[in-house]
Amino acid sequence: MSKLLVKADKGHGHVAHVTPQSAGWTYVGFDLHRLRPGETVAGKTGEREVCLVFVTGKGKASASGNDLGLLGERMSPFEGKPWSVYVPQGSDWSVTADTELELAVCSAPGLGGGLPARVIAPDDLGQEVRGKGTNTRYVTNILPEGKPADSLLVVEVITPGGHTSSYPPHKHDQDNLPAESYLEETYYHRLNPPQGFAFQRVYTDADRNGVRDLDEAMAIEDGDVVLVPKGYHPCAACHGYDLYYLNVMAGPKRTWKFHNAAEHEWLMKA
Repeated sequence: MSKLLVKADKGHGHVAHVTPQSAGWTYVGFDLHRLRPGETVAGKTGEREVCLVFVTGKGKASASGNDLGLLGERMSPFEGKPWSVYVPQGSDWSVTADTELELAVCSAPGLGGGLPARVIAPDDLGQEVRGKGTNTRYVTNILPEGKPADSLLVVEVITPGGHTSSYPPHKHDQDNLPAESYLEETYYHRLNPPQGFAFQRVYTDADRNGVRDLDEAMAIEDGDVVLVPKGYHPCAACHGYDLYYLNVMAGPKRTWKFHNAAEHEWLMKA
C-alpha cells in the first residue's frame, strides 16, 4: 500500500490521525472522530490552530471557554453545506455528539494572530462550480484565504461520478511567490454509495530520463485519507459513484498559488 494512503479505522472513535511527524512534513495535521450520541471528544490547540468540520451529524460545541450551542444539520456530506468552528492557538475545545457525528479536526501552526474562536455557519460559506463537462465539480469554501486564520486553508469538493477533479493536474510545492506557494495537503475522501471507489495519482515532473521523484496511483475507498507532500494530485470518480473530499492545506504563507502541469494546460483553453 502506498505510504501516502491512510486507511481510516472502521467503526467509532478516533479513526484517523495524521500529524506533521507521521506525514514527514511541517504544517498540516488531520484527525477524524466518529462519535455515537452522547460521546464527547475534546482537545487543546497548544501552538496550533484548529478548524472543526462537522462532516455529518449534530453536536454541542464549546471553544475558548464559550458555549457555542448545537451545531450541524446535514447527515450526509453529499447534502448541503457543513457547520464548522475555528479555534485559535492556546485554546481548548469540545464537541458532544447529539446524533451520530463525524467530526474532522484540521490543524496547522498558529502564528500568534490573536483571533477569537468563531462558528462558521453554512450561510457564511461561498460555493462555486469549477471546470466544464466531465471536469465539473462543486466547491464549498470553508476557510479560504479571504477569511481570518493564521495558516489553515480548508475546502470541500464534490465530484460527480465519471468526472475528474483537481484537474488539469496542478501542484503547489514551491515557495516561489507570486508564481507558486508551498502548501502541504490532505484529502479526506467519501464515496456515494459508500461501496464505490475512485482514483488519485500523486506525482512530480519527470527528469530528462523520464524518471519521477514521486509517482503513486491509489484506489480510494470510502473514508481514506491521502497525503500530498508535493507534486500533482488529480482525482477521478468512477461512473455511478460521487466523490466527496475535504482538503486541508497549510504552508509558510497562507495563499493558494498553483502551477498547472505544462503538458496538460491546453485543457484550460479547450
